Amino acid sequence: MRCIGVDYGERRVGVAYGDEIGVATPLPAIVKATEAERIDALAELARQRRATAFVFGYPYNMDGSVGFKAKEVDAFIEKLLLKIQLPVHRLDERLTSVEASKSFPKGRNDELRRSGKIDSVAASLILQDYLNQNIALPEYDPYAEVDEENGY
Repeated sequence: MRCIGVDYGERRVGVAYGDEIGVATPLPAIVKATEAERIDALAELARQRRATAFVFGYPYNMDGSVGFKAKEVDAFIEKLLLKIQLPVHRLDERLTSVEASKSFPKGRNDELRRSGKIDSVAASLILQDYLNQNIALPEYDPYAEVDEENGY
């Protein structure tokens, strides 16, 4: 499992990478002038990382309904899939950008938003949530016998 997490935006696309290790890592945001350029860059990133799936943040309304922004994401996904056909998972992204901005010093949010850093951290939060739900951790038994000879 090699996933590209995506926080879609009209100007910037935040991206992150994660695999079966289970850790999502923010990558530099895709900041391109046109939607076609953003789609091409995202498809190329997926090829370079040999991704097996996309995990898109899906902007449900606060009441859980699908609104205008979610339909924008759906249209973007549809165009992306014409370039590279990978499974797409949609994950509720409500408030991830707010949470992402909390990880940076106050007073720099405008600069950080323009650079796409907040968007990529939001993408990593979305992807981390997906990985947490879909990677089975090994069972831990605190009462298992200890191998005294090997120290574990």
